[in-house]
Parts: sequence; structure tokens; C-alpha cells
Amino acid sequence: MEYKVLAYYSVTKLDDPQAEVARHKEFFSTRDFKGRIYLSEQGINGQSSGRADHADEYMSWIAADSRFEKMSFKVHVAQEHAFHKMTVKYRKQLVALDCEVDFSAGGERVSPEQWKKMLAERGEETVVLDVRNDYEWKIGRFKGAELPKLETFREFPAYAKKLKEERDPKTTSVMMYCTGGIRCEFFSALMKKEGFEKVYQLDGGVIGYGLKEGNEGWEG
Repeated sequence: MEYKVLAYYSVTKLDDPQAEVARHKEFFSTRDFKGRIYLSEQGINGQSSGRADHADEYMSWIAADSRFEKMSFKVHVAQEHAFHKMTVKYRKQLVALDCEVDFSAGGERVSPEQWKKMLAERGEETVVLDVRNDYEWKIGRFKGAELPKLETFREFPAYAKKLKEERDPKTTSVMMYCTGGIRCEFFSALMKKEGFEKVYQLDGGVIGYGLKEGNEGWEG
């Protein structure tokens, strides 16, 4: 049997995320689906796998909701589920930062194709930040990328302030990437808040890059 593995997120205002949790649970109750889906007032973040036809139904169901109609899915085809169980729950913060974030002031999204070109042409004034977990970093990363030394992602605001002391925020280009893209929505906005003028985030994250550009520029 064919399955589809989905990775997706949307930063959008949800007035009643608990109602969305219930709505999702009802949808999945009659379908072959497993994964982890988190909803909050900030939006949705999901990784899941479903029987191919059920996955198509879910993507159509989501797209019919005007709040999520622009959300894109990264899709892999598999022969089995990628997860052991189905979890749908409320989270106060999609990314734990404990501070307010102005998503309208985030970094510039660049396509995998643009990202590859920027990596090849980057100079000394460019810093490439990997804002994934350290175990992901150890497995593989973009060539020349730096992993911020953080115990938890709640320390990122302090890291951004420290980086501003080390690099000129007006001339430094900050390229950042994460697994699927959602962390960069938060972290790029924080970098802009600290005064960094040239902030770029890899649209679709490492997952999206791998689907479109393969391993070029990657090590590990």
C-alpha cells in the first residue's frame, strides 16, 4: 500500500485553536493517519503520514479553509507509515521563545534554487545559520553553516543580540534554514528586530531543498 508523508506549517491567527484540535481529531477518526500536529493561536505545525488517498483528502480539506489555503505541503511517497501514532494537540507556542514576534517583519524567503546560488556566491559578510536541533546538525548540514550554541531555542533572542555585537547588522547577510521552515519564521523576525537588514530564510527548509535540489551544497 502507498502512503504519503507530509510536512507543513502555517503561521496564521487562530481564534479558537482548541476547536481546530477537535476538528482535526474528528477528520482523522475515519482515516488511516499517523503523525504529530500542533495547533495554537499562532497557527499550525504538522508532520504526518497517511494512506495516499486519505493524505490527498486531508490536503484538499485543509486547502478549503481560507486560513490555510496558501499553506504548502512537502510530500514524500512511502510504503509504510512514518509515525507510530496520531497526536493532535494544543500548544501555546508553536516555537518556544517566550517573547512576542512580529511575523510581518520576518526575513525574505528564498527558493531552493536561489539558496543554492547564494551559497555558492557568499562572501565573508555572509553568515549561514542552522537553526535545527544539534542531532540534526551532526547528521548533515549546508557547507559553511554555523550552529548557534543554544541549550534551548528560548535562548535565541539572546543569541541574536550577541551576534549583533560581533557583526555589523547593516552589512552582514544572514542566511538561515531549519527542517521545514517554521523556526525561520520566528527567528528571522527576531534577527530583523535586532537590526539585521539582510535576512534570508530558506523557503520550505531542508526538506523542501532536498526535494527540489537534492544534495548539492550539502555535507554529511
